[in-house]
Amino acid sequence: MQKMFLATGASLAALAVILGAFGAHALKARLDTTQLQVFETAVRYQMYHALALILLGILFDKLNQQYLNISGYAFIAGILLFSGSLYLLSMKEILGTQDWRFLGPITPLGGLSFIFGWVMLFVAIIKK
Repeated sequence: MQKMFLATGASLAALAVILGAFGAHALKARLDTTQLQVFETAVRYQMYHALALILLGILFDKLNQQYLNISGYAFIAGILLFSGSLYLLSMKEILGTQDWRFLGPITPLGGLSFIFGWVMLFVAIIKK
């Protein structure tokens, strides 16, 4: 799991940089200010949690692995649900997904996944 979290974190961090550049250059003229802020929030939280995955990988031999595993999967779920839904919501006019009403409720589930991941990291530290 250690290698998987390190590799996934590095990959998702690289993707965050790519998406950030895409938003700053290609989408700047196509999205309004609010949509661009939503897109940037998605990129920012993806990067935070990609770095958190790398941190988990580094700590893997030092802390309780069971809780680190749960934390890592929660961070990955959070990136997919939170950042993924924000990417889609910010570009709904471009993608033609205005009728995808289910995206709004998905975003808070991703936020809860992030919180749960941080709590599990806390538990991994305490259980050491």
